[in-house]
Amino acid sequence: MAQDPKQDTSGEEAEAPVKSSKKKLVIIIAGVLVLAGVGGGAAWYLMKPKHADKKAEKHVEAPKPPVFLALETFTVNLQPDPDEKFLQMDVTLQVAGPEVAEHIKLQMPAVRNRLLMLLTSKKASDISTSEGKATLSEEMLAEVKKPYAAGEKPQEVTGVLFTSFVVQ
Repeated sequence: MAQDPKQDTSGEEAEAPVKSSKKKLVIIIAGVLVLAGVGGGAAWYLMKPKHADKKAEKHVEAPKPPVFLALETFTVNLQPDPDEKFLQMDVTLQVAGPEVAEHIKLQMPAVRNRLLMLLTSKKASDISTSEGKATLSEEMLAEVKKPYAAGEKPQEVTGVLFTSFVVQ
């Protein structure tokens, strides 16, 4: 009645392949689920609309460099306050583009006339402070922006910059 040790192990060996095949099945199913998840995520990422990004890129343009137009030096007599004073200044206009600069160059006698008339109406005390200079700059900008002919649109001047400013 002695049992053969080979027979006892054969029963255990039969159960081992069943456990091994269940583990393989679970691993394969888990692998398939992981691959499906990764594939779905990749598909979503690659299929999402890209036209919104392209529109944003199209509208982002490099800023245009500013265009400046230097005017000749102005030397004017100021209004007596109580002494008579002189103003000598250099002015540079900041304009919207080269075509605006060319148009202003064509109208330079009218530009200088307008600015000379404005400058000679000032007193030294009006323009000696930084607030006075800022006000003068705004007034000059308004004068330069005015159209040169009836029916013409205002000039695209964005700033009046003082590059030299001396009152004596």
